Amino acid sequence: MKYSLNAVALAALSSLALAKEMPPDEKLAAELYDSGVRHETIMATKEAYWASRREQGIFDSSQYKSMSSAVDFVPCVNGYAELVAGDPLYNFKCSGLDLYDFQSHNDLGSNGGEGSGSWGWTSPDGREFLAIAQSDGAAFAEVSPAGKLIYLGRLPQYRAAQPSLWREIKGYKSYIVIGSEANNHGIQVFDLAKLLDIDPASPVTFSDADAAHFAGLPSGRSHTVQTNEEAGYAVASGAQPRTDKCKSGLIFIDLSDMSNLKSPGCAANDGYVHDAQCLIYRGPDSKYVGEDICYGYNEDTLTIYNVTNKANPSVISRTSYTGAAYTHQGWVLDTQWQEFLVLDDEYDEYDATGPGAAGYPITYIWDISSLERPRQTGYYRASRKGIDHNQFIAGDFAYQSNYGGGLHILDISSIPSDPTGAGVKEVAYFDIYPEDDDFEGGGQIEFQGTWSHYPYFASGYILINTIERGAYIVKRS
Repeated sequence: MKYSLNAVALAALSSLALAKEMPPDEKLAAELYDSGVRHETIMATKEAYWASRREQGIFDSSQYKSMSSAVDFVPCVNGYAELVAGDPLYNFKCSGLDLYDFQSHNDLGSNGGEGSGSWGWTSPDGREFLAIAQSDGAAFAEVSPAGKLIYLGRLPQYRAAQPSLWREIKGYKSYIVIGSEANNHGIQVFDLAKLLDIDPASPVTFSDADAAHFAGLPSGRSHTVQTNEEAGYAVASGAQPRTDKCKSGLIFIDLSDMSNLKSPGCAANDGYVHDAQCLIYRGPDSKYVGEDICYGYNEDTLTIYNVTNKANPSVISRTSYTGAAYTHQGWVLDTQWQEFLVLDDEYDEYDATGPGAAGYPITYIWDISSLERPRQTGYYRASRKGIDHNQFIAGDFAYQSNYGGGLHILDISSIPSDPTGAGVKEVAYFDIYPEDDDFEGGGQIEFQGTWSHYPYFASGYILINTIERGAYIVKRS
């Protein structure tokens, strides 16, 4: 059953029609967000939906046919990439993206499937490797020059933890940082350079001894992880419980000594952080040039932190916006000139509020030229119904995982000159979830399909990790 805000909260969130920044509603924040009620309800809603799908056998990834290595690639022709002729479950709506490979979670070594986060690494000699999160660990694969996934092995979940669909990954040099919502999991740090000499005929299942481990989280849980490669640290966000001294905020992990991972402090100033991006600041706000800044996506606000002093970080600004239902994730347009960012709200479509009321994913555009006074200047509305989840920026393009809607690529080059979003255009998409194509608006407002993607390979190959089926490799036509 869908969860809706109570009548008072709904009125507070939906009374304004135009997208704009606004002060946080402190009464609403205390009632729904700071208390944890909102996040717990969303997680329970997802868990109930996923449990029903497990019972139906939908999460059994062995039923999904991996793409044969004999198939070169499947072009997107007349709006479809037809992997299996005549089978609607393998006939994918698309525009401007061709399919190069699909491998089920089962064929990527998982006993449980259920995909989530992902990340990649390019070796010094140009080889491209992926870490693909699943409920029981992370699968490792190399992307061949022909765009094929070559399975190399896996790192199971930490031995003291149970499987969890929530598993997130980010990169640091040749390492990946892995967190999970499972109790006692902690943070695993694994060097993907270990994959360089593996024979694909003999995939390797690594053990806890092959990865560094940070055990300093309150209960071992984290919701997301981040890294600041330039400053040499990782972050665990949303580490429960909220009553801990760090209040589920940003917990910093020093990566300078992999044999002795320690935390120099945490940012508890604005409580729970769902996701974040931490960068050395370069941009128009001269007061903060050279400072270590984290952009926090904090349930009902964009919260900007100065974390230069990890033992005593501060909040620079805390700003909400019309339609805020659950501020989920976002990304700065240009890390070398931090003037704008895009933000996604995971629940505005589900809760039918603000610009997302009609059920089409909304990309909120922010002018952050003043870190103390960020402005929400406009938004882009997607063309098919669904829920937005994770997005990353590469050059002039935003790459978005919109659950059942699949991967969407937006040209965002117009934003600096027109931050209303009027010039933002979709240039490509690949719908990995044909099951909901015939619904009104072209999709369902449900937590299914793609969780994440990785768009940073020089080859142009893009990974799409999905909850139910497995991993896809696509490339611009």
